[in-house]
Amino acid sequence: MTIKRRHFARTLGLGSLGLYAGASAVLTACGKAAENQEEGEQEIASVVADPELFFKISLAQWSLHKSYFGKSFELGWQKFGEMMREDPSSVLMGDIKPIDFPVLARQEFGIGGVEYVNQFFKDKAEDMDYLNGLNQRAKDNDVQNLLIMCDGEGELGNLDEKERIKAVENHYKWINAAKYLGCHSIRVNAAGNGTAEEVADAAVDGLGRLTEYGAKEGINVIVENHGGYSSNGTWLSGVMQKVNSPYCGTLPDLGNFCIQRGPEGCVESYDMYKGVEELMPYAKGVSGKTHNFDAEGNETEIDYYRMLQIVKDSGFTGWIDVEYEGNELSEFEGIRATKALLETAGAKIS
Repeated sequence: MTIKRRHFARTLGLGSLGLYAGASAVLTACGKAAENQEEGEQEIASVVADPELFFKISLAQWSLHKSYFGKSFELGWQKFGEMMREDPSSVLMGDIKPIDFPVLARQEFGIGGVEYVNQFFKDKAEDMDYLNGLNQRAKDNDVQNLLIMCDGEGELGNLDEKERIKAVENHYKWINAAKYLGCHSIRVNAAGNGTAEEVADAAVDGLGRLTEYGAKEGINVIVENHGGYSSNGTWLSGVMQKVNSPYCGTLPDLGNFCIQRGPEGCVESYDMYKGVEELMPYAKGVSGKTHNFDAEGNETEIDYYRMLQIVKDSGFTGWIDVEYEGNELSEFEGIRATKALLETAGAKIS
């Protein structure tokens, strides 16, 4: 079974992830650890994987969610959700362990940057033994810890100020963990119920508050197009303009521009190429989403050559992650196929 991150969190009650227009919005935030912002931005912009590529490839941990959760998916969503809330570690019934993610990234896939998901160590944000274990594995395998994707900590776009502030404060521990790991990012969900204008105003406030805390720790706040209003490039770029901080930017997901989703799938989508172009001026990372591939190894719904040209034309030279969410290939095969596509398309971009 393959499940999208936003659907997964909504099903478990881990945060309303804005799938219906006019109802909610999802913002995804990340941070950059550096001694100061100028140095941090330079680090993001200067990493280059190989002379033929203008970017460096990382691996999103969500690409392995089925391998981590294993048979726990067979328990049913209600039971699974209860276990996740009461004892997060109990749902990790798969054959591989999340703490070994840096080892797997390097030794299995030859990837030198990793993007964690807090659902796989939900109760360990302040567990120094666990964080030290991640750091040691990353160091031993010459892997860079890049970001933590965070769910279940509240809505940064909540129209209720009290709840919004609570959500902001809930994320402090993940900013601290990201800094300890040497990450450049955390990703947060900032959904909120209301009109596009109401949610935008609330999100600007929530992101602004979190960005203020992140700035003190040298951590940027980056917003991903992640369903609902946030998958509208004009809306999200407008939020960025209003936050107006060098510590707040975007994390464009190349395949996540569904604004409104219904029982049968997406019923309203935003032009993905226009959306990426609108978000790239604020980008401090890019998510290389894939689902299925044709016989030539191309993504069946996303023109990666066109997308990577847009990314390069923006001046971006940072990390692009592999985030496979398909169901035709195994997770390991999908990761390899996505990495190969990024390498092939990236090498041909002028």
